[in-house]
Amino acid sequence: MALKSTIYRATLNVSDLDRGYYAEHVLTIARHPSETDERAMVRVLAFALQADERLLFGKGISTDDEPALWLKDDTGRILKWIEVGLPDERLLRRAAGRADEVIVLAYGGRTVDIWWQKEGATLSKLQNLRIYSLSVESSRALAEKAGRSMELSCTIQDGEVWFSSGNETISIIPQRLFPI
Repeated sequence: MALKSTIYRATLNVSDLDRGYYAEHVLTIARHPSETDERAMVRVLAFALQADERLLFGKGISTDDEPALWLKDDTGRILKWIEVGLPDERLLRRAAGRADEVIVLAYGGRTVDIWWQKEGATLSKLQNLRIYSLSVESSRALAEKAGRSMELSCTIQDGEVWFSSGNETISIIPQRLFPI
């Protein structure tokens, strides 16, 4: 019998001073059995960074033809294709052909550097690709905030993110890998 996804629910308040975007989002996050709390919470962070009323979570890591998150317009055109982790370069090339913009929020410490050394030459040819990296400390601190029911708040200003849950706030500064 196949294991089922664990459902997390979150109320996420986003105050993005850089974009002038302020909203509350009620999220349902399906955490695949093979997905870690770290990856699930990086998806929530990616949502906060790109927050929009039409931004949706994809079907998950078991589906190659959908991203972690995506933003479509009313006609179905993919405006943003958002991946987390260290996606395969073939997937990113396909995504770049389908979406106006492809965004990767990479995490994993040293493995991000190794992935970029391997894939960077090919990926740097994609004009509509942006890649950001999270420190190990940031992604692990996010994982500690995971829970089945969450009240989260995210403030973004000058590229710095303050991510809060309860009385605890962590500071995250995504580093731009590409384009530099």
